[in-house]
Amino acid sequence: MAMTGPAGGVGGRRGRGHRRAPMSEINVTPLVDVMLVLLIIFMITAPLLASAVPIDLPESRAKPVETEEQEPVQLSINADDTLYIGDEVVPEAELPARLDAIARANEDAGRPRQIMLRADKGLDYGRVMRVMGELNRAGLTRIALVTTGAEASEDAPPPAADAAVTDGSDSGR
Repeated sequence: MAMTGPAGGVGGRRGRGHRRAPMSEINVTPLVDVMLVLLIIFMITAPLLASAVPIDLPESRAKPVETEEQEPVQLSINADDTLYIGDEVVPEAELPARLDAIARANEDAGRPRQIMLRADKGLDYGRVMRVMGELNRAGLTRIALVTTGAEASEDAPPPAADAAVTDGSDSGR
């Protein structure tokens, strides 16, 4: 008694006419999906990683501060004591006038403009305090000190982000 398989032939062999031809087209839909996801990730993270002035920031375990919808002003002090507003070098003599201009440009708003102060960790404390004094004199009292996340110790919880912004003075609240 001979048995027939699902293909109808003896021993499960298929006939020659039922063979599938190999697929010769590439399905690009998964490739496009992956590329779009990567594009979105890079578009979101690239502006966060780009910092105009390379500064060796001090470490802190502080939680990041929420920023407003208005872009904060980046004030940086490099290790060689060079001042930057954004990515533009500002001579020491021009700093008070530039800060006054920033404060005047934001007078119509109810709150002073947010300042992100980035200072190299090797700088003298007095140097950073002189810049903060100039900010305060100009009426820019919403100052946040930018730091990097500290390395997690075994008993400490891991930091929430690689970079943190700690509240500085905020007497304008």
